Amino acid sequence: MSAIDSLPPLREVIATHQLSARKSLGQNFLLDLNLTAKIARQAGDLTTCDVLEIGPGPGGLTRGLLAEGARRVLAVEKDSRCLPALQEIADAYPGRFDVINGDALEIDPLDHLPPPIRIAANLPYNVGTELLVRWLTPKDWPPVWQSLTLMFQREVAERIVAQPGSKAYGRLAILAQWRAEAKIVLSLPPGAFTPPPKVSSAVVHLDALPEPRFEADAAVLSRVVAAAFNQRRKMLRASLKGISPDIEAHLTAAGIPPTERAEQVSLEAFCALAREVAKA
Repeated sequence: MSAIDSLPPLREVIATHQLSARKSLGQNFLLDLNLTAKIARQAGDLTTCDVLEIGPGPGGLTRGLLAEGARRVLAVEKDSRCLPALQEIADAYPGRFDVINGDALEIDPLDHLPPPIRIAANLPYNVGTELLVRWLTPKDWPPVWQSLTLMFQREVAERIVAQPGSKAYGRLAILAQWRAEAKIVLSLPPGAFTPPPKVSSAVVHLDALPEPRFEADAAVLSRVVAAAFNQRRKMLRASLKGISPDIEAHLTAAGIPPTERAEQVSLEAFCALAREVAKA
């Protein structure tokens, strides 16, 4: 019998440990082990990597990652109610699974893992976007992680892979596509989760590029695109006026008409603008 087969069914685990999903923690549990195995496979070859998982809950995806051969999985779980259920998995996979009981926004779990690292998670809805931006904007590149395989609301996933001119195009698309190859690899209906969310979900896989596609400072680029898309209906000379008193000159130097709107500006042009702002 394999280690995963020795574990009780997830619905039984939830009932035993009284793990009702909490909306305040953004919890929606994925209990279908066929689906969790499929998500784990989308993360690539795990046999030579340590894997970071955020918000494992009762451990459905955790089981998939370990069964797919992850060298070691480190999970960060804020909800202490889940710890006994996760300990059952640790017992079934001795030496290969550890849990930090804490908030992924307040600690840096990457400090606890030796590279190479892959990150795979059914992210809690209320922290997913912020974590993604943090992972995409470290000061140094390439990052400590090789890939991200992350579950989001479908709307957020579409924003990550969006192209200029589309309604979904914005800050997430620019930051993701600047330094990574991003694609949607799996779609899941609400009924796949317990409790079912009101929206569909999707898994996005991002492979870190060896170098950013275009030169830019991560902090400056983040600040520029955040301001540009915060008022996306305005012309850039208006939405970016708080960035620099010479913003029109910077836009012109970057080859962007000052009357352009953010959703029409390419990644390359935004990087050029960030370089101009950084020089000022």
